[in-house]
Amino acid sequence: MWRTLDKDLVRGVGALAAAVAVNGLSFGAISVAAALPLWVPVAMSLLVFAGSSQYLVVGVVAAGGSPVAAVLGGLVLNSRHLPFGLAIGQVVGDRLATRLLGSHLLVDESVAFALSQKDSKQARSAFWLCGGALFVSWNVSVVIGALAGQLVSNPNALGLDAVFPAAMLALVLPALKDRTTLGAALAGAAVALATTPFLPTGLPVLLSLAGLLVTLTSPSKRDRDAAQPARTAAGGGKSGEADQS
Repeated sequence: MWRTLDKDLVRGVGALAAAVAVNGLSFGAISVAAALPLWVPVAMSLLVFAGSSQYLVVGVVAAGGSPVAAVLGGLVLNSRHLPFGLAIGQVVGDRLATRLLGSHLLVDESVAFALSQKDSKQARSAFWLCGGALFVSWNVSVVIGALAGQLVSNPNALGLDAVFPAAMLALVLPALKDRTTLGAALAGAAVALATTPFLPTGLPVLLSLAGLLVTLTSPSKRDRDAAQPARTAAGGGKSGEADQS
C-alpha cells in the first residue's frame, strides 16, 4: 500500500508530526511541572495516545480532582472517536489484529488525512503513515519534554500548547472552501465558545457537533454540481425562446 503515497502526503504528514512533537514536549513538561511522576505521562502516551484527553487528565489531577473524574472526563472527550471509527472502519483493514492496532492509531489527524484522499488505497496508506508517524513523534517528544520539564519552572510560559490547535487549523483550512462545511464549522465554533465558560473541559467540543445540523438544511457540493447542468439547460432554453421572439 505504500506505493500509493505521494510526496505531498509525506511532506504534510512530516510537517504535522513536527508540530505534534512540539506539543508533546509541552505535555511532558507540563505533566512533570504538575508534580506527576515521570512515568505517568510516558505511560499515558503509550497506552492512551490521545493528546486532548491526556491534557485533561493532567489538568484535573493537578487541580486536585480525583483520578476517577479525570478518567471519566477523558472517556467523554474521546467519545468522538466512535463516529470516526464508523467513518473509516473499512479503510483500516479487515483483520481483527489490524483493526485493533488501527483503533489505537485513530486520532483526529489520521482520520482527517484518510478522509481527504481520493480513493480507498490512498486513504489506507495515509491513515497508517499519519498514525504511525504521530505515535512515534508524540511518544518520543513526551519523554524528552518530561525530562526537560524538570529544569523549567513554568513550562506554560513557553506557549507550546498553542502549536497543536494551530496545526489542526491548518489541517482543516482546505475543507472550509465548501460553503456548507464552512457554515457547519462556524456554527460549531460558536456553540463551543458560548459553552466553554460554563461547562467542564471537553464537553463544549462535543456540543460543537451541533454545527452539523447546518448540513441538513444546506445542499451538498455534489447536489449543487448535479443541479448545475439542469440550471444551465433551463437558462439556455429561455435564452433561445427570447431570441426567437
